[in-house]
Amino acid sequence: MVSIRSRLVAFFSAALLAVTPALLPQARADSPKAGQLAPDFRLQDQNGKWVSLREQRGKWVVLYFYPKDNTPGCTTQACEFRDDIFSFRKANVVILGVSVDDVASKKDFAKEHSLPFAVLADPTKETTKNYGVLTSMLGLMEFSRRDTFIIDPQGRISRHWEKVDAKGHSAKVLAEIKKLQAPGA
Repeated sequence: MVSIRSRLVAFFSAALLAVTPALLPQARADSPKAGQLAPDFRLQDQNGKWVSLREQRGKWVVLYFYPKDNTPGCTTQACEFRDDIFSFRKANVVILGVSVDDVASKKDFAKEHSLPFAVLADPTKETTKNYGVLTSMLGLMEFSRRDTFIIDPQGRISRHWEKVDAKGHSAKVLAEIKKLQAPGA
């Protein structure tokens, strides 16, 4: 004989398993692969200045997508890139952060954390979609997945990290850039 408690546990376990996929963020499109030309974009930074990927040709670009300004993980990630900015600049690397927040939110975020690089507003979500990193929660709220792309001076994807851990990620990106820039790489 099955107890009421066992039936309740089984019921709630089945319900949780059925609902969990709907709760998890889901990507909407495929991301560009290593070797492919990176999708161009033109977005406004925290100061309202238009920035395009095409303007960055000849430089290495770290294009990182993050969910939301001024949230703990996103702040950690941005501040680590900020703290490593001189090493990135020495390697001729441009850092560009992107989320679906608006320019006003970017301005506050950049000012509060003294970010010395562009954080770009993608309120139409077009760039986030083109990079395959637009996710949704319960189909109601859309935001960027935490992904990072390294784009080479010719505009091609060199490396892509999916669903990164914000803590320590800047150091990993910098190490990868150094490998990619090494003679014979």
